[in-house]
Amino acid sequence: EGTNTGGANGVYWLEAIAHRPDGLLVVCNLNQGAKRKVENIEAALEPDLIYPLLRGRDVSTWRAVPSAYILVPRRQNVQEKAVPEDEMQVVYPKTFAYLSHFREALDARRDAVLMRSKGKIPFYSIGAVNDYTFAPYKVVWREQAARLTTAVATGGEKPIVPDHKLMLVPFEEPEPAHYLCALLNSSPAQFVVASYVIEVSTGTHILENVRIPIYNSGDKIHRQLAALSQQAHAAVAAGQPVAEIEAEIDRLAAQLWGLTDEELAEIQQSLAELG
Repeated sequence: EGTNTGGANGVYWLEAIAHRPDGLLVVCNLNQGAKRKVENIEAALEPDLIYPLLRGRDVSTWRAVPSAYILVPRRQNVQEKAVPEDEMQVVYPKTFAYLSHFREALDARRDAVLMRSKGKIPFYSIGAVNDYTFAPYKVVWREQAARLTTAVATGGEKPIVPDHKLMLVPFEEPEPAHYLCALLNSSPAQFVVASYVIEVSTGTHILENVRIPIYNSGDKIHRQLAALSQQAHAAVAAGQPVAEIEAEIDRLAAQLWGLTDEELAEIQQSLAELG
């Protein structure tokens, strides 16, 4: 599951307004659709803990493009659940002041109460954040969608952080990520998922029901699937059709899973009938 604010999206989800000459980033918190409404404010924050935010609406098949930002009060490659309060006040004073402004709302979160019961943690801690949150490549899919909707999220200077409505698999290299994406978007995988998943709960359990062999760079089919996924992402970004690419992915996926041409055709026909 992607990053979970415990119902405080209105605090952590941000719109970037401007970069100041002193290096601070001027932001406005996003309240639209938030479960817990909070005051709308503008603030100039240290950019270190702010990342591109990927929401469910930002993901379609072969496309994952962030449309907002998220404040993640944890540093990369550090095992602490969040930056300690005394350090936050010194190193990120603007960010600490911003979070303190919403302290009442953050303290009221059910998850915050549960986390504090397990030991002293900063009041601004959020859940579902770990090393995988900062992986440079992530295969993501929407938890709620009419069909399994999968893409590879690739960050630039900073990693993309998915929200809790997205499932993710982290990778350090692009090829295995695109290989997995190609197989999950193939007709055989789509058919398996459609056979048992309801549209509001496409969770991580699909990887317990679709057998994905570990990526092997020495396997020609694996490499071809990875390359085709990259081509599909590029085509969608350019507004070009992907039908031929997807047909080749289906052919290779069927070969990988030992399906005959007739079996693949039946699967494709069944998916077409399901809409």
